[in-house]
Amino acid sequence: MTYDDALNYLYGLINYELQRPARYTPDVVSLERPRALLAALGNPQKRYPILHVTGTKGKGSVSALCFSALHAAGLKVGLYSSPHLQDFRERFRIGDRLIAPEALAALVEQIKPLVEQIPGLTWFEVITAIAFTHFANEGIDVAVLEVGLGGRLDATNVIEQPIAAVITSLSYDHMHLLGNTLGEIAFEKAGIIKPGRPVISAPQPPEAREVIERTAAEQGAPLIQIGRDWQFKAGESSVSGQRFKAGPTGQPLQPYWTPLIGVHQAINATVALAALEQVRAAGLSISDKAIHAGFGAVNWPGRFEIIDRDPWLILDVAHNGDSAERLASTLTALFPDQKWTLVFGAFTDKDVDGMFRALLPLAERLIVMRSLNPRAFDPDVLRQKAVMLGFGGDIELIPSAADALARARQLAGPHGRVIVTGSLSIVGELRAILDLSPTHAAYLDNAAVQSLQQVAQA
Repeated sequence: MTYDDALNYLYGLINYELQRPARYTPDVVSLERPRALLAALGNPQKRYPILHVTGTKGKGSVSALCFSALHAAGLKVGLYSSPHLQDFRERFRIGDRLIAPEALAALVEQIKPLVEQIPGLTWFEVITAIAFTHFANEGIDVAVLEVGLGGRLDATNVIEQPIAAVITSLSYDHMHLLGNTLGEIAFEKAGIIKPGRPVISAPQPPEAREVIERTAAEQGAPLIQIGRDWQFKAGESSVSGQRFKAGPTGQPLQPYWTPLIGVHQAINATVALAALEQVRAAGLSISDKAIHAGFGAVNWPGRFEIIDRDPWLILDVAHNGDSAERLASTLTALFPDQKWTLVFGAFTDKDVDGMFRALLPLAERLIVMRSLNPRAFDPDVLRQKAVMLGFGGDIELIPSAADALARARQLAGPHGRVIVTGSLSIVGELRAILDLSPTHAAYLDNAAVQSLQQVAQA
């Protein structure tokens, strides 16, 4: 089986990333299928410790921060994340390497006969089993595992004894599957909490926090809350990164820096610090120096990723109302009183009204494009939504990602500002068009970032 054969086989399975299920219930999304598949593979997920991460916002950044710090500590660490931006292999990382094409093809060839014996297995259930098996084959020391959707019924939730369950900031997303209230969403996310295993939670709205507290108590799981058990203080935000201080409550706060930009990244990094403390408690050696070095070298493309400065070109994967508000807040803080050429596209199951309310006040013009993903909004529908919300600037419909970017740069001029956002798919398409490596964030090449990295590693 070639790599292309393997991808074609996988994409032929039931794929809820392309078409969401009508219901998110055990009869549709089941843990029994992935458990049966993993049992047939010898339960590879039991061969190394795992940090399990869920949330609505920040779960990718928290996972990347933990992964980077563990790698800097000299550990052989695996990262399973989703979705990918450009290359399917991004989902399976060990250190600074993606899974090799031939290794993925061999794993698919190994797993295919087992899949055919278990009816109804979905693509995410199968690739999760591939991740567990790949990490076991490579003899990793520890894995950072990001939930795909929700938590309670997610295929990653087959793990029984994680180092800790990590719940990042919760807000409204995937409501047709996870629930229409923060309490219902929190119930699904808190489903990764395991009996007696530590839980780290970002600051949450009261309704969500109550569900997490109740679930942790029912499971006898020690709960560490940011804002109660760990404190942080955001420092200077700049186009080179975010400074902050953090530490356990009652202890002096220690200074940190990360090239991930925005005050919200101070929250994410503090969640990561609390999670790494649990990794230490589990017996893995992580020095303070490794944490500083890892945070300073975190490589997470598409998150307020500054590509160019003449004109400014920023890519950000904000894809719900709350993440768009964070993006707008960061833009306002770093570029006060400035207007943007906004290139936007989104999926039909997303809160476009919420995203537009946050972003359109910062836009002098809007270019609407269409992702290659079949769940993408028709650009004309997005135009109508912008008009209904009172946007008075020029709107252009340019479905092609390459053409939309070229037009945005032309309109912005040499000293203007372009922000591209709305979905991971669009950011991934544009990164490919710009010939950016899927394994290397553009901000890491900035001289100011490199200088700060040297300080963090000292």
